[in-house]
Amino acid sequence: MLSTAGELKGVTIHATDGDIGGVHDLYFDDTSWTVRYLVVDTGTWLPGRRVLISPFAFRAVPGAARLRTTLTKEQIENSPSIDTDRPVNRQREIEYSGYYGYPYYWIGPYRWGDLAYPGMPIPASQPSRVEEEMLARERLSVNPNLRSARDVMGYYIQATDGDLGHVEDFLVDEATWAIRYMIVDTRNWLPGRKVLVSPEWIQRVSWKESKVYVDLSQRHIEAAPEFDPTLPLEREHEERLYDHLGRPKYWEREPRRKA
Repeated sequence: MLSTAGELKGVTIHATDGDIGGVHDLYFDDTSWTVRYLVVDTGTWLPGRRVLISPFAFRAVPGAARLRTTLTKEQIENSPSIDTDRPVNRQREIEYSGYYGYPYYWIGPYRWGDLAYPGMPIPASQPSRVEEEMLARERLSVNPNLRSARDVMGYYIQATDGDLGHVEDFLVDEATWAIRYMIVDTRNWLPGRKVLVSPEWIQRVSWKESKVYVDLSQRHIEAAPEFDPTLPLEREHEERLYDHLGRPKYWEREPRRKA
């Protein structure tokens, strides 16, 4: 199942001993286009503070009015402070992962490091403290490419032969937290039409110009299946889209979450 980033906005986050606030934003990395953190506004509980919650913390997948975590309010309150108004650096991510005991998502062969998705059991054999420190030191100078979903909404989409429209929203995979599609509003080119564009079809992103360049033509998009945001996205729609564009299907390549 896929949920839109818009649907996640404002969703209540529940600790084991009470609500902590609502989703304000999503941080995703622009390499794999995977949501790494939910930015949660703690409201009156911790006035003036926003905290990051990793998908590793959730017992259930998105799609509900309330997301339950395995964390206590005390754990969240005492978590490493991260200024969400500034870019998150790797050092802060290392401190955050160490505090909660999460594996490093950037080390390993899969989308979540050694795990295909956050709901998998964390392997019992973790790196030793010395190995962790060595790995951490190697990456202290590396900054993660984390982006705000709120900021990227509105970016223009540039086809190989002209404008396609702008990013209206994202569709997030409920199992892996991968951003599977950008929902593109083509109102300035094809009024009243919305289409799906996968991050896998991106050639490059100009963050200064707020523009995403894709290796698709206007002709391909015009003939692609139209997306209706009022209806759940069915696999049949995805099949028709990928077959039309002649692109490899992600669900045939990636490990599946077991029921």
